[in-house]
Amino acid sequence: MVIDDEGNALSEFHTMGFNPYFHDADLVESKMLESNEAMALAEEVSNVYFYGAGSSSEALCAIIRGGLERVFTSADVHVGHDLDGAAYSTYAGDPAITCIIGTGSNSCYFDGTVTSEKVPALAYILGDEASGSWFGKRLLALHLYHKLDPTVDADFVSTFGFSKDDIVNRVYQEPNANVFLASFMTFLGRHQEVPQIISLLEEGFQAFIDVHVKCYENYREVPVHFVGSVAYHFQSVLRHVCAREGMSVGHIIKRPIDGLAEYHVKYILNS
Repeated sequence: MVIDDEGNALSEFHTMGFNPYFHDADLVESKMLESNEAMALAEEVSNVYFYGAGSSSEALCAIIRGGLERVFTSADVHVGHDLDGAAYSTYAGDPAITCIIGTGSNSCYFDGTVTSEKVPALAYILGDEASGSWFGKRLLALHLYHKLDPTVDADFVSTFGFSKDDIVNRVYQEPNANVFLASFMTFLGRHQEVPQIISLLEEGFQAFIDVHVKCYENYREVPVHFVGSVAYHFQSVLRHVCAREGMSVGHIIKRPIDGLAEYHVKYILNS
């Protein structure tokens, strides 16, 4: 989103997501150069704020920053972690826990000044509880083990037509397996009233809370915000699990950009 100093939205455009674990500065530059909307404004932009998965150290941030600086040559480029972006986008003036549940998952505590993280994000192989990749792995396992609800399984076969070898190849041989796994969330959404799928969703959200929310001693005393497509589209189950744990749910938003723009105008650009 492109905004002026008063926070007025001038335009909005979309690119692929950039993660320094998988993408280098050359790719960041080339993908930005492909965006006509970005290039039309590149020379006029004075500040760029980027928040993304993987941007968790100065060395990793430098990869993304380097690519963006080649495109926005007149701008100061600021690169931060996606947890910072999530915390800023949900900030309502009080300390809170902010969680990301989308393709991946994570959480942080934001006191209004500092973002802190209690447990690390272990990505889709070891962690990412309740994420799209986590649910995708379990859906595929249920299908391959012939334990998926028969109606859901029949729809899976007719929708995708994957053989076991197709699935194994996509997960173990091809790049971006986490994105492939997360792509099944739309299918799960189609069957979210099926008891087995409800149980699966509850299991995932409970696992996330046990690891990424209960690690904060005051998790029942402060609002808990959620950012991400999985949290947003399956929020009825998420709210149920949170209520069961005595948590106070704050905002549940699909995308953080609107809140981020408001935060930067209020707390950064005009501070």
